[in-house]
Amino acid sequence: MNKLKAIALVAVMLLPTMAATPEQEKGKAMGNPAAPLLLELYSDFMCPACKHLHQVVLPSIVQDYVKSGKAYLVFREFPLNIPAHKYSRQAAAVAVAAGRIGKYQVVSDTLFRDQAGWGDSGKVLEAVSPVLAPAEQKKIQALMNDPTVLADVQADVDRGMVSRINQTPTIIVTYKLRQQPWTQFQDYSLFRGYLDGLLKK
Repeated sequence: MNKLKAIALVAVMLLPTMAATPEQEKGKAMGNPAAPLLLELYSDFMCPACKHLHQVVLPSIVQDYVKSGKAYLVFREFPLNIPAHKYSRQAAAVAVAAGRIGKYQVVSDTLFRDQAGWGDSGKVLEAVSPVLAPAEQKKIQALMNDPTVLADVQADVDRGMVSRINQTPTIIVTYKLRQQPWTQFQDYSLFRGYLDGLLKK
């Protein structure tokens, strides 16, 4: 029985190392799925550090690794269940719904840019409306409370919990089925050095 439990535990721990399918990603990925590095970015739209990563560091990651074919980047929702982030899960649902119609990136950019505004008012959909056509707004409004969209948000949270995510932002780096969480993004050169070192192995 202990052996079976051990096998089950290993299987659960390996889940995050497996690249998600395009169906699961719902438009929330960039790059080549066959790239040697898998980068899973767990973030919360109300998190100031996530905003910094998204606006300041992420463009370099995309340029240096995603566009060059070295990394496949998957965005994961990890809304923190704390009072100060009371609209985080709603924002995550809006972003996932936007992913269903191919608008994840533009909606994510807007949510982070206007974080202070909708973070105070709770008017998440209104915040992203200016970057969407009227028909797209209606589609997202209909989808944001869809059980499958809410389940996708929860699936990301559950995946993060298995990977023992305890802060945002966190990037889980997977290379040759080995994974490592990375949480320090103030100095991009450290992260770049880490990724370059992996690629040389």
